[in-house]
This record gives sequence, C-alpha cells and structure tokens, in this order.
Amino acid sequence: MAMNLGTGSTDESEVMMDINTTPLIDVMLVLIIMLIITIPAQLHAVNLDMPVASSAAPPLEPVVIRLDIEADSRLRWNGQLLADRPALEAQLAEAAARQPQPELHIRSHAQAQYAATAAVLASAQRLGLKKLGILGTERFAGP
Repeated sequence: MAMNLGTGSTDESEVMMDINTTPLIDVMLVLIIMLIITIPAQLHAVNLDMPVASSAAPPLEPVVIRLDIEADSRLRWNGQLLADRPALEAQLAEAAARQPQPELHIRSHAQAQYAATAAVLASAQRLGLKKLGILGTERFAGP
C-alpha cells in the first residue's frame, strides 16, 4: 500500500484521486466469513436406525420345519416322505395357520429339478407362509 505524502508544498489545492480500499476489503472479509459459517458441514455418514435395547423377555426359538427335495423330486417333510403335491399343500396350509408361524427351511438336492423347488416356493407363498429359507446354496457357489 502506498501513501501519498504530497510534493512537500503547503498548497493543498491538489485533490487526492486514489480510492480508499480498506473499507471495501473489510466488507469482503466479513462476507467471506459469513459465507463460511453458513455453509452446512458435509458429513460423510450413513444414518441408521439402530434397535433400542429393551427389557422384554428374549424371543422364543422359532419352530423350524425342514422340507427336503430329493434328486428324483420327492419331498420329505421333517424326514417323512410326502405322497404327492396335495399332501404338501395340506402340510403347508396347516403350517401357515399356526401362530406364531413356523420357519420353512427348504433344502434341495443338487440333482433335483428346479421346477420342483419353484413349485414348492410358489405353493408356500400362495398359502401365506412368510418365513422361508433356502439351505445348502453354498455348495453351488463357484470357487
């Protein structure tokens, strides 16, 4: 910053033509500070709704029904061979009516037809079973 000291004469008839930039710089600094303060901080976080600990009794172990689909597409309900498709649907309807609803764990043999598994899943869904699980899929995963 330069300061005009004049030419040394006492004649004050000459007018100073330089603009005083100090107030301009002060106003700009205040505006920059206000801008920095008002910008919301960017948080790189994911908001999760975590479960709240309760003093209620722990839930009961669910009843598990195991349905095995063999290589020739025969069905076993908890180890007992089912005669045909209506027998399966009767068992599924009875399980869907229970309260609380049991879990249906389906285990398919590697040589079983996909149509048999798809038919079991469709019947379970149609009859209202909500808790389904397919077991043994890890053996089909690639290396």
